[in-house]
Amino acid sequence: MKREEIKELVAQMTLEEKAGLCSGLDFWQTKGVERLGIPSVRVSDGPHGLRKQDGESDHLGMNESIQAVCFPAGCAIASSFDREAAQMLGEALGKECQAEDVSVILGPAMNIKRSPLCGRNFEYYSEDPLVSTELGTAYIQGVQSRNVGTSPKHFMANNQEYHRMTSNSVMNERTMREIYLAAFEGAVRRAKPWTVMNSYNKLNGTYLCENKEMLTDILRKEWGFDGFVMTDWGAMNDRVQALKAGCNLEMPYSGGGTDAEIIAAVKSEELEESILDRSCEEFLNIVFRYAKNRDETAVFDRKKDHELARKLEEECIVLLKNEGNLLPIKEHTRTAFIGKYAKEPRYQGGGSSHINSTHVESAWEMAPDKEYVTYAKGFDDREDAVDEKLLAEAVETAKNAEMAVIFAGLPDNFESEGYDRKHLGMPNCQNRLIEEIAKVQENTVVVLHNGAPVEMPWINDVKAVLEVYLGGQAVGGAAVNVLYGKTNPSGRLPETFPVRLQDTPCYLTYGGEQDTSEYTEGVFVGYRYYTSRDMKVLFPFGHGLSYTAFDYSSLTVSRDAIRESEGLQVTVDVTNTGSMAGKEVVQLYVAAKDSKAIRPVRELRAFDKIALQPGETKTVSFMLDARAFSYWNMEIHDWYAETGNYEIQIGRSAEEMILTKEIRVESEKAIPKVFTLNSTMGEIMADPKGKAILEQAMGAMMGNSQAAEMADQAKGDSSVINDEMLAATMEAMPLRQMLSFIPGMQKELLEQLVAALNA
Repeated sequence: MKREEIKELVAQMTLEEKAGLCSGLDFWQTKGVERLGIPSVRVSDGPHGLRKQDGESDHLGMNESIQAVCFPAGCAIASSFDREAAQMLGEALGKECQAEDVSVILGPAMNIKRSPLCGRNFEYYSEDPLVSTELGTAYIQGVQSRNVGTSPKHFMANNQEYHRMTSNSVMNERTMREIYLAAFEGAVRRAKPWTVMNSYNKLNGTYLCENKEMLTDILRKEWGFDGFVMTDWGAMNDRVQALKAGCNLEMPYSGGGTDAEIIAAVKSEELEESILDRSCEEFLNIVFRYAKNRDETAVFDRKKDHELARKLEEECIVLLKNEGNLLPIKEHTRTAFIGKYAKEPRYQGGGSSHINSTHVESAWEMAPDKEYVTYAKGFDDREDAVDEKLLAEAVETAKNAEMAVIFAGLPDNFESEGYDRKHLGMPNCQNRLIEEIAKVQENTVVVLHNGAPVEMPWINDVKAVLEVYLGGQAVGGAAVNVLYGKTNPSGRLPETFPVRLQDTPCYLTYGGEQDTSEYTEGVFVGYRYYTSRDMKVLFPFGHGLSYTAFDYSSLTVSRDAIRESEGLQVTVDVTNTGSMAGKEVVQLYVAAKDSKAIRPVRELRAFDKIALQPGETKTVSFMLDARAFSYWNMEIHDWYAETGNYEIQIGRSAEEMILTKEIRVESEKAIPKVFTLNSTMGEIMADPKGKAILEQAMGAMMGNSQAAEMADQAKGDSSVINDEMLAATMEAMPLRQMLSFIPGMQKELLEQLVAALNA
């Protein structure tokens, strides 16, 4: 429906009808206006499966929903580093939504993984905003290609579950722009999501539902968002202020209370009715976009989507360690499958994304050559207690095999929506199991089912580790295909696995106090912190092994020096030098070599996943724009690429750079500099114009002989004051101190100098 038609429709609505559109009909449906042909539409939880509730409703996954396919969670999809995989997931979910008459699926979940403690990290993509943006964009495009809307969430700075409904996330403008807003920005600009869901928390003192800067100034005016903003369920604070800020829809239903507040505000002229009209127009634009493109022929093919879930998970699995090329498991190897998760895998997280799965596929069920595979439960995850009988059976089973594969990880109650983790440890009973098995079986593999990083006190005792994350209902088959070499692992870590919790960037402040969480680590989140500190980690961001080998060569850049607006093309050749077909994730980082700003050692600026046959070479090409060299400058409130040298780095992870090339970037933006009597000599001398004016003024005011005499006086008779110390002293000296050190210096002369500097 055209905008003009929607405007005419809104003009025919009563004030009560317009206010009614601003809140839900019930838990999942929006209100309609039957007399005007405005339909009620349904939204539903996602983002890695359709959690449609036909009966009693809730937003925490406690009540039953329809049977659906559980795909790999966000933590897993991000580890694919594969835009095509994210888009395929989106397309499948979009088709399922059409079949079930769902207009908007609530996802993707795009919050940054500030700390591995966040209980909902399993839904989120990455600690890096580029990975979140790229995977989120592909997912949104996939869903919306089926004429179903998405709702990127939770906008924004929702990085903890502790007091998430009242916590105040406090951060500066640069941190916001480079990390937390950046995760959403590219997806909104490029994929044009139909809706956006605001988060529960406050940002710098203002609840997100009523934060005009976020919802209107940035989201709509700057990024061009043209859909509607809905609250997270129960996130409304002040309905009238939220409407003014740009929050269109309150979910779930309000019982009529907040509708009445809107009506009263319009009647009292506290709220301009034109604001309400505009909100209704933005809302109806999306409602009719779905209603006019309803596909009543769509079929929810659960069997087909289960197969897709397995295919996607195979792209996500990360081979963390493979000492002596123990994996893949060779044919007819007597193998012990150990651990409860071999038969009952942990494959999804708890809360609003919990799917009533059609079928859960276990590794035991899918194991080939069953005559060569044995099983022992090893542990029970209902409580963290060692069952000595189960442990003894597992040790004996492992001892009698040629290889042991332990399926372990985090139980449901260790990570969920609603609360944060307290530590990074796995259950003690599982750690004990792994340690005891490794004592009797030198060929031990650990397969991890978890939604976030874990500590691995046994890492040096096992030969191989496979990270399957929360891989969806087909995780068992996907894991088996990788273990036995039917699929070559190609996942990469979208987050850093630290050695211990105390090493994490926000360890001292995470969770906050008195409902205030201060982001004192700034832009140093995840690998940006660890690489800048040169800190040892368990496994770095971007890490992942393969059953084949890849060689990089011929790194080239289009020019050695560019102006920031020109862009830079980077190419690199990648060759599969092994004997097995495989996929490689090519990672491009940029390092500002002589920045005057405090910046991370390197930042991921591009990546691509390519498939290569043995002996095959492909040239991978990247195009870098000014943003790749920029940081957010809080003086000009804009992106700023400094003039200087930058290094283009091709890496296997955030820690391992294998090819580099230096270029020079010339900035085309000027940062206005205002000098005062408190400006230092160093600041002025660093500015070309300032240097010329200062040198001329000093010569005129003092003369060369007086300047030399001043230097001698500053140096004095002490032999401990050398030229370097004198230079440092002069560099840090504010102009006003000349009144103390230069005989006869007058304040009026210095003020004239300042005026000349600012002219």
